[in-house]
Amino acid sequence: MSPDFDVGRFQDWLAGVSGEPAAVSVTPIRGGGSCEMFRVERLGRSWVLRRAPLVAVSDTAHQVVREAKIIAALADSDVPVPSILAIGDDPEIIGSPFFVMSYVDGEVARRSGLPEPLARVAQTHSRIGEELVDILATLHAVDWRRTVLAELSRPQGFLERQVDRWMAQLESYRFRPLEGVDHVAEWLSANLPPNGDLAVMHGDYKLDNVMWGRYQPPTIVSVLDFEMTTVGDPLVDLAWALNFWPEEGNLIALASPGNPNGIAADQCQSPEHLAQRYAEKSGRDLSYFQWYQAFSAWKLAIVLEGSYAAYMRGVSGNPHHQNFGFVADQLLLRARRYAQ
Repeated sequence: MSPDFDVGRFQDWLAGVSGEPAAVSVTPIRGGGSCEMFRVERLGRSWVLRRAPLVAVSDTAHQVVREAKIIAALADSDVPVPSILAIGDDPEIIGSPFFVMSYVDGEVARRSGLPEPLARVAQTHSRIGEELVDILATLHAVDWRRTVLAELSRPQGFLERQVDRWMAQLESYRFRPLEGVDHVAEWLSANLPPNGDLAVMHGDYKLDNVMWGRYQPPTIVSVLDFEMTTVGDPLVDLAWALNFWPEEGNLIALASPGNPNGIAADQCQSPEHLAQRYAEKSGRDLSYFQWYQAFSAWKLAIVLEGSYAAYMRGVSGNPHHQNFGFVADQLLLRARRYAQ
């Protein structure tokens, strides 16, 4: 499959911003339901081009230039991230804003299960959940005041404005009944936790948004998808990650035991166990974690509903978006369970 933009124009632009004229080859990469990805071969090295969708779901979605600045700011931390080669904010170059980052050799967990190098060594599967929460705690330990996020975020009153913000977002594309979405919003507003903490909040942290090394023990070699990253309450990230962690009745879980390439049943920790590990690593209090579990599922349902609405209107041609309606419904079911 060929890219849907002028590769020659992109090649000339990259030569200009990098100071190194060179031929490039570009091939699409199978990815998730958000930005588009392309592999770029140049001067004997591999890079990844990450492009915003040609049709964005909202005015604030898919701000890839902002995302690239955040990744660059984390390069000196203990959080594993790629290096940034170039940022293109002119949509005329390849159709929408984009950036080019280093290619990281690794594997990503998908709906079909764990990548083969992880799946084949069942006795190390307990390390998967541990690594997931340990790297999250590492991200949350970064001093955001010393990063570009201090300028790109509005940390004051973060939790207080979330419910109104996401209800307004939903109203901009609501097209079908969503059971419980309004009730959960009311519950969230009435039960807001006191004194929420502030940290670098990834915004979409989960098992398939990290890249795993091809070796043992399971090790995260890169955190992916920083487009929703901000300064916010870190417990939202933890609850968000657990939305997709295997547990009984979770139909949207990734790599569930019993499925092909799933986590071994005797190695798969409970969400409560992983939450406690995070609390020990970070020193944070989880007394109000039920609120965060309700909020994270509710918010993610609204986010995915935007892409599903775009698909149903014929605006989005991304095949992943077709399934987002089911996932949103399952997330709202989960949110209702906690919002009581």
